Amino acid sequence: MSSITSDNFLAVALVINRSRDGPAFVFHYPPDVQPVTNQPERPADASGADEDILLERLGQPSGRDMTAADGAAIENHHRDDHLMTDTGSRVVPWERVAGFPTRDLASILTPARSYHKKLFQLSLDPMHCISCPIHVPEDGKWKRNKKSSKTDKPRRHSEDQLAPPHEMEPPTPSVAVAVAVASSEAAKDKDGGKRDDADEEKRSSMTMFNLVFILNPKKSEDKELVDALYHNVVKKVNKAYKYSQQHCEFVWKESKRILLAKDRAREEKKTMSVLWKELLQTFSLAASVHDIYEAVSRNKIATLHLDTPAGVLTPSVQIPAPFFVSDIPSEHHGSQHGLWLTTANSFLSHEQLDDPEFLDKNFALLLLEDEKKIIAELQADRDPTTVSMIEFARLAKPTMSFYQVCQSNILTSSQVRKYAQHFIFWRRAIAVPPLHARDVYIISPNCDLTRLPQDAVEWHRAFPLAPPLPNFLSELSYAPRPFKTFCPSKPHRPLYLGMLAWLLRGGWVTQLCTFAYVVVWPEILYEVAHEMEAEELAAAEEEARSRQHDGPLSGTTVAGPSLQDAATATATATITTTTTDAATSQPQSQPSTITTTNETPQTQESSETPSPPSPGPGAGDEPSPKTIMPHQPRQPPLTAEHVAEMARLERIALKASREAADKATAHARKVMPMATAHPSVNDAPHLAGLTPHIILDAKKATGRESRYLSAIARRLKDDKARGAWQLMCKYFDGRNALERIALQEEMKRKEAWTLLTAMSEYLLCTRHW
Repeated sequence: MSSITSDNFLAVALVINRSRDGPAFVFHYPPDVQPVTNQPERPADASGADEDILLERLGQPSGRDMTAADGAAIENHHRDDHLMTDTGSRVVPWERVAGFPTRDLASILTPARSYHKKLFQLSLDPMHCISCPIHVPEDGKWKRNKKSSKTDKPRRHSEDQLAPPHEMEPPTPSVAVAVAVASSEAAKDKDGGKRDDADEEKRSSMTMFNLVFILNPKKSEDKELVDALYHNVVKKVNKAYKYSQQHCEFVWKESKRILLAKDRAREEKKTMSVLWKELLQTFSLAASVHDIYEAVSRNKIATLHLDTPAGVLTPSVQIPAPFFVSDIPSEHHGSQHGLWLTTANSFLSHEQLDDPEFLDKNFALLLLEDEKKIIAELQADRDPTTVSMIEFARLAKPTMSFYQVCQSNILTSSQVRKYAQHFIFWRRAIAVPPLHARDVYIISPNCDLTRLPQDAVEWHRAFPLAPPLPNFLSELSYAPRPFKTFCPSKPHRPLYLGMLAWLLRGGWVTQLCTFAYVVVWPEILYEVAHEMEAEELAAAEEEARSRQHDGPLSGTTVAGPSLQDAATATATATITTTTTDAATSQPQSQPSTITTTNETPQTQESSETPSPPSPGPGAGDEPSPKTIMPHQPRQPPLTAEHVAEMARLERIALKASREAADKATAHARKVMPMATAHPSVNDAPHLAGLTPHIILDAKKATGRESRYLSAIARRLKDDKARGAWQLMCKYFDGRNALERIALQEEMKRKEAWTLLTAMSEYLLCTRHW
């Protein structure tokens, strides 16, 4: 993560807009902001016509009557004093920032209402300005009505609510101050004329304010710096300013006084250093701008003191400082050397981050300063909430998880989380996995060896009877082993755990953790493949049996007559067609009595010669066939295409039947799977060519991989291990340290490692920080 420094953070400026007088550049810090000389390359596809005009205007000296010589004199003169040019115009040092006139900067840094409480960005190559403009409400009044102010009062967070200190609303004024303000407002209400004048003043004064942060970032860190600064500092400072403006018009009143002081200083020709010193000492708004720049540019916490008529507001903002790294930083990130090296925080999934119970069980609090010093500072504060916070500082140990701290029944889980976030926000503590004597700790590859001499002195002062720091670190780096083996005896363990906390606090050591994946050996691969093939053959045989029962063709169901009937019909059709062709060659005077069977019944009746009527019942000895034989329904004739399709389907069915028989024969000839005591060393000939398979995330295994896990569970000899296999599988993803399983599942460490040892043949383990 790129950090903000004085090189890429140029200045902070406050700009306001007034309904009558227009924009005004109120204050900026530092006072002397030099023009930026490193001009970046422009994109090839950018036209930049309007931007060039804007930059040209901003680059011009203020004053229409200035010449080129005047502009050169402005750039070369001493930045603290006033300058009188050859044309008689005066150049005031605070009226130019980074080479641009403040009058023009004010006009372009007062965006429209559409940017209200949104990110506003303006690029003045190579500078980059970001802000969060705050506009007056739609009714034109900053101050809320009495009714709305009662209903919209900022709520105090109770001790049972989880709310980080940096996300809280600015503190509300005390009861005494609130009563005084209410009584003064009631006195004003008695005088209607004064109230109308005040309302008119409010409507005609400040319409917006904009706290602008001027940056000079590199292209590679532009977006990262803007996001970090906007979400952690810009939004929260403007939120505090908005609160003070709505309750007592603090921003407008302070801005008016600062502008008047600058006008008087212009007439008196005060130097910029003298004027800025007076402004910082007199106006808390100007002092807050100073505090923001000084703290943020040095990567510290900015605690503002806004001395408003309704009370003192003390909001605090910061860009969270990283206290750990997951990879060894490269050369250009030298500032990260010496930080705690771990993947305990970076490997957390979104589900785990959203689960407070998971965080409570897997993390503890490591104070970065002496516990007695922190408790003494808390005892000096008269706030009632500090009593429970002091109790938390005494209970929270780096060897106890937040969940274990809650088991004392002194503090609730929400209180523990809130106080832990409070200490972490104020950089008094960090969250670490609970320290344990059975865990393995090594010297950190990211430790800062340049600090070894001074840290060795502090180590000896803190632990006078312990081995020297270089010797102790040498022992840790010799061969990784549980930390308890370094303790001379069991009574020394608390002292040695305190030494371990000291080393971790300074980034000298890190925990060596174990991560695991599930490995499927060829024996299990063969067994699962054999089972799936047998199931496939059984299903095919059952399907073939059901088809034979349903249709005349094996494996094929075809509507219509059988294949034998189709063959007979085809022969009849051939003979009939030949006879028809011969009959067609006879003279037309002789009627034809032979027709093809392909004709419809209606066509046959119309083409036959009418026969004489049959005699009655007594006319002849033989009865008519129509009176003796019952009527036979005609079967629909088959076309040649139908016959060919049925023959094709029969060939397909025969081919499938032969293939199924071949598969069944080949399957029967295969070696039957046999479970061995150690599948990892099974080198049977039928397993040649099979390579072990690694399941990257056993928790998300589906299909064939889920069958592998079931096959492994059947092979576990220990009943407890077999029952816990499905529970343990969610940790075999290469991201969850096996050392955390006992904490998460509320098991004893010995029991957890006994189960893992029983499963070790099916785990591929790796160890890193």
